[in-house]
Amino acid sequence: THWTLTLMKKSKVPGVMITQYVEEVPEGKTTPDFTRKPIALTIQEGKMLFRAIITGNPAPVVTWVRNDGVIDEEHYKVIFDKPSGEHQLQIPAVTVDHADTYKCYARNEYGKALVTVTLNVIEVGYKKNKVLQQSRTEEEKPEIGETFWELLLSADKKDYEKICAQYGVTDFRGMLKTLNQKKVDREQEQEKVVEKLCNLKPIKMKPEGDAEFELEMSLKDPTCKIFLFKDGVMIPFDVDTEVKHGLKQVGKKFVFSINGVNPEDAGLYQVEVNGVKIFSTDLKLPAVDFLVKIQDVKAEEREDAVFECVVSQPLKKVDWMGKNVTLEQGEKFDILVSEDMLIHTLVVKDCMPLDKGIYAAVAGLKSCSAWLIVEVDKDPKTKGKKKPQTFSLTLPTTEDCSFETPPSISVPLKMHKSPESYECYMSCAVTGNPRPHVTWYRNSVSLNTNTNYYISNTCGVCSMVILRVGPKDSGEYTVIAENPLGRVSCSTKLVVEGKRKKILTLRDAMK
Repeated sequence: THWTLTLMKKSKVPGVMITQYVEEVPEGKTTPDFTRKPIALTIQEGKMLFRAIITGNPAPVVTWVRNDGVIDEEHYKVIFDKPSGEHQLQIPAVTVDHADTYKCYARNEYGKALVTVTLNVIEVGYKKNKVLQQSRTEEEKPEIGETFWELLLSADKKDYEKICAQYGVTDFRGMLKTLNQKKVDREQEQEKVVEKLCNLKPIKMKPEGDAEFELEMSLKDPTCKIFLFKDGVMIPFDVDTEVKHGLKQVGKKFVFSINGVNPEDAGLYQVEVNGVKIFSTDLKLPAVDFLVKIQDVKAEEREDAVFECVVSQPLKKVDWMGKNVTLEQGEKFDILVSEDMLIHTLVVKDCMPLDKGIYAAVAGLKSCSAWLIVEVDKDPKTKGKKKPQTFSLTLPTTEDCSFETPPSISVPLKMHKSPESYECYMSCAVTGNPRPHVTWYRNSVSLNTNTNYYISNTCGVCSMVILRVGPKDSGEYTVIAENPLGRVSCSTKLVVEGKRKKILTLRDAMK
């Protein structure tokens, strides 16, 4: 087996993926990098452009591609603007058909740099965002019914908030009261057939395309028959055989499997014993693909190894697997997601020889995998000692003393809650020389020309006032500050509460 190994480098600009083709870059030469990356846009139909400033020696070749379509000369203009040093992708006449995820590649003989960016387009007259509308169509919130309660009865407390969000439930106090009563009733039923029930693990996809969920239980009568249902319809399964639906039992542990998952397998799965519901779990398959797959990584013993991938649409998380085991954030692994939820990263910390093997990222029906190769340290002076990280960083030669500095957020935005019809004030502190240009966004739409928001920047204190808060003002607010030396951003969320009734958070209700 032949593996092509590449080195992942770290950029000073978040969200930039750099791949180095050679083990050592010659002196005076550099891999491509972005000093200014294009930002996600939500615009009405009209004209738009993505801007990027790119470095590298020799000068990189820059290309633009889109995930679902072709960039042609009829609808797009790819331009290098010499006075500003910007590489631009222009769309003179934007329509909803241009809404997509775009990628900008910069390549030279020593490596490549990649940035992904999303374009959302609002239809004039309809005021509906195409990408968001598609997302809602693919993941419509189901009606609250038995499925909602069945999922809660089998879920960990930490997952309550996520399930409530999926079903649009905001009355957490009422939900908990009803759920506690249902739990008492369910446990009384389960006591008739099981002595112990624990370690309920929801359904998850595996890299090879199968799905599994598991639980541990002790049956009062070992001869009791176990039934499996999908969306209320009983489905057959065989024990310890490779069929569509299978069950493997080791002692008190029961592992249910769905082999060769396809879109039709999505739905609610339930286990019953003698007519008593034991466990419910929901298989959801997001319509997502990997635009950039993880690459093989070679690391020395006691170094950190980094796997990165890019998905085709924003995704809160992908499932990371190592040697067929699901990996979790902790002392051994860092699991990171970029602000736009397109770039997902796994860091294997302090690599040891036992860490070598195949690692995989799984998102719905799609997955990608790569090898981690750990080179054993044979130097007795450094063996067993933590290595310093070797991320490359090329700094420009300083010729003259300069007081110029890139933008920085010294005081970030804070989370806000505001009753409807009240005034809301947000602020953050920005430093930088030359003085950074500051832009405010709500849900990726610029507010700088919106007269409903009063925006000011006095001595680096950037503030925004909403005189009369309404439901439409809820959402994510972002401040982006930029000058010729760089760009920085910070975000927060505004939750607009009702006029009279205050919505109780799940965390408060559970105290």
